[in-house]
Amino acid sequence: MTTTGTSAPDTTTTIEMRDAAPYRVRVARTYGVRGKAPLLIFNGIGASLELVAPFAADLATHGIGTIVFDIPGIGGSPAPRRPYRFGDMARLSADLLDGYELATVDVLGVSWGGALAQEFAYRFPHRTRKLVLCSTSAGAVAVPGKWSALRHMALPRTLRTKRDAATVGAELFGGRFRTDPDLFRRIAPYLRAAQGAGYQLQILAGLGWTSVPWLHEIVSRTLVIAGTDDPIVPIINAKLLASLIPKARLFTVDDGHLFVVTRSAEIATLTANFLTP
Repeated sequence: MTTTGTSAPDTTTTIEMRDAAPYRVRVARTYGVRGKAPLLIFNGIGASLELVAPFAADLATHGIGTIVFDIPGIGGSPAPRRPYRFGDMARLSADLLDGYELATVDVLGVSWGGALAQEFAYRFPHRTRKLVLCSTSAGAVAVPGKWSALRHMALPRTLRTKRDAATVGAELFGGRFRTDPDLFRRIAPYLRAAQGAGYQLQILAGLGWTSVPWLHEIVSRTLVIAGTDDPIVPIINAKLLASLIPKARLFTVDDGHLFVVTRSAEIATLTANFLTP
């Protein structure tokens, strides 16, 4: 590593396989400024850690270290032997932190990962300093998105043409995907898990899950970020989260579901400002 003092961020990223019984997962870690709590990032459904790598790099320029891992069955993490629930993934995450000897972290979740972030903050309040929820909802009681987007989520398919990619990207993610026909094609390699069993296990993990009964028990200061043009998670869901979490505030972005990808630098700055004590 290159850091020699406490003020210079270490932007080096290491990727390795780590054991978190009974799972083995692929983990990327960027250190940021030594001594500062890192940000544990939970990715969206079917996405490998490469999808948020630019976001992690932008956070590193603010001195924010990050930890992100491929959910079992996604990206480079082997498929689990049996189905799991969000509670299982929260315990996996805590075990990973134990391996890194990290008592406390900040937590950020995107979409499906936002549900896992809520679960982690609820189960491990003593380990969650601050919480950031992006493009997510309270689960089973959420207001559903547009049918065109949910159809693609439920029945993912292989892209065959540039026109197909442009249509799917716009219908799924909205925002800048509507004006940049090649954007979805560029990130598609990081969403290939949508064709496999790992993706189906992620869907099963969320069936019937909701955070509504215990959102009022989350004690961490929370920033809820929502896109104004999100076909998957309408903005009313973010308003619900912000109203039920005691120390939460809402910030809206004039973009779609994946603003952490399309507005990486801007969201990194917003996140860093929120995480700064």
